[in-house]
Amino acid sequence: MFIFLAAVSALISAAVEIRFFTKNKSFQNGLLLTLKNLVLVEFLSLAAVKYILKYPHFVSTEGSSAKEFIIFFIVSLIIGLVLRLLSALIVGHLAIWEVEESESKGKKAVRIISVILFFSGCVLLFGTMWGADTFGKLTGDQVVINMLSPAEGSDTSTYITIVEGPVFNTFLLTTIFAFIDFRKFKIVYKKIRETKTVFGYGAKRWVCLILALSMLIGGGYYGYKGFSIDKLTNGYFADSNALDEIYVNPKETKINFPEKKRNLIHIYLESLENSYFSKDIGGFMDMNLMPELEELSYSGIVFSDNSGFFGGPLAGTGTQWSCASMVNQNTGLPMKVPAKTDSYSSKEEFLPGAYSLNDLLHDEGYEQTVMFGASAAFGGLDSFYTNHGNVKVFDYTYAKENGYIPKDYSVWWGYEDDKLYEFAKQEITRLYETGKPFNFAMETADTHMPNGYLSKNAETPYDNQYANVIAYSTSQTVEFINWIMEQPFYENTTIVIIGDHISMETNFFKHYRFTDDYLRTQYNCILNPAPSVSNPSEKITRNRKWSNWDYYPTILAAMGCEIEGNRLGVGTNLFSGEKTIFEEKGVDYINKEFEKKSDLYNKEIFKAE
Repeated sequence: MFIFLAAVSALISAAVEIRFFTKNKSFQNGLLLTLKNLVLVEFLSLAAVKYILKYPHFVSTEGSSAKEFIIFFIVSLIIGLVLRLLSALIVGHLAIWEVEESESKGKKAVRIISVILFFSGCVLLFGTMWGADTFGKLTGDQVVINMLSPAEGSDTSTYITIVEGPVFNTFLLTTIFAFIDFRKFKIVYKKIRETKTVFGYGAKRWVCLILALSMLIGGGYYGYKGFSIDKLTNGYFADSNALDEIYVNPKETKINFPEKKRNLIHIYLESLENSYFSKDIGGFMDMNLMPELEELSYSGIVFSDNSGFFGGPLAGTGTQWSCASMVNQNTGLPMKVPAKTDSYSSKEEFLPGAYSLNDLLHDEGYEQTVMFGASAAFGGLDSFYTNHGNVKVFDYTYAKENGYIPKDYSVWWGYEDDKLYEFAKQEITRLYETGKPFNFAMETADTHMPNGYLSKNAETPYDNQYANVIAYSTSQTVEFINWIMEQPFYENTTIVIIGDHISMETNFFKHYRFTDDYLRTQYNCILNPAPSVSNPSEKITRNRKWSNWDYYPTILAAMGCEIEGNRLGVGTNLFSGEKTIFEEKGVDYINKEFEKKSDLYNKEIFKAE
């Protein structure tokens, strides 16, 4: 198909050359020119497929979308017409003449305005393209929340891609545009005895203005759709009382703990989703990237959104990034657009009105630690955990300050998961030796985008680095859990494992040609729950519509707690079999309503009014 489309472009290019730039219009000469265009345009177009568009194949088009064909045809057509223009300039059919013309201040202002408009359009276009290529589908609320949250401790490779991507592209195209806009010239068509202006200086000025407006409108529309700005505006200007009607205040809810309180180990696996399993067990891959995790899962409880064993939570508003996921699972709430700009950046306050799982366990006498291989300052997680339950934060900064790693040590986001698991073993042992019930949470990082961090200890059986990272990372998770199972505290310890959100590593999904009809969901599994919920029926675990916030009461139930009403925040105890808010009111309805402004959230959770 690509070869055929390139041939069509070549024929159009040949027709333009024969009609406007060739004196000898004989059949033989026309045939030679057509063959020349076919060879040049065909090879250059296919080179564009391989090196610029970077499509996997150009001979086999199986699995290619209509969008890919359209983009290729446009690129191929441009290649053919640019070749004709260059050829005409070289042989003298067309000429670019400088124009000596004074112009008014108004005309100069139009040129300056054109450059500003073009620059703004490029920022919107390339910024949105970078966001989509780097993080996948982002929403405006996610962008705003992350912009207003602390960025300390983030991986520098992300900033490098910003400079090399949208910043460079914007300045490159704007420089070229400004050069053309401010240059005084016209294009003339040279016949045998006369020349004719085909593109005058005045026309060029208007074309530049129209092009700048088109770039601004096109970039703005692309950004509006790409970042779902309508959802962001809803967060500030559209009101909804849906959350107010659903919300159950955990602090005012009766929660009974078992006589012997169970320990909790909560493992957030960065970007881990069910698609990494093989197709025969509900994944998308031809091979199973996580065989060890598959085997371990069968000994635990998995809540699936489908009729198969492996499935997970559905994406809810304010759930699909690391900080949001932790907030969801600990407070039973979506992470919403802040009512005040410092709502997530203040060291003293982070959702001050929320009563989290950590707050509850603190009040019940638990010893608590959360561990990261990165700086917990990123996204304000250090504030969240210290302000809710006074949790000990063992992160990259703590590891350096306390001699776990050298002060100048820096790998990936801080230190790699190989070290994280070793430090976790030491910290869990310390928690156990306090004699108190304990809550230990940790988040891995090696499977973070871009492309993941491949340990020097990892094998590389696959042709894709991220696939190798997933395979090694999950095998290390299982090895860590096997260690936990051998410890004296395991019998009274519940382990919760969940992918924090679906992956943002877009190149991986392009490489394996994921299709939109496959629903990607986070991996989840609960191991060694309390006897009261250890054998749920398939009616409870299969075909469930749930989201991250449902894990708050579900985790407590897995620890043997009895929850009055089986709901905390907006989350429902999945073990109870009662309908979640997704099941009760519909996924689309809840997500749309949660996009909107909530008086309860602003007044009671943000404490903004």
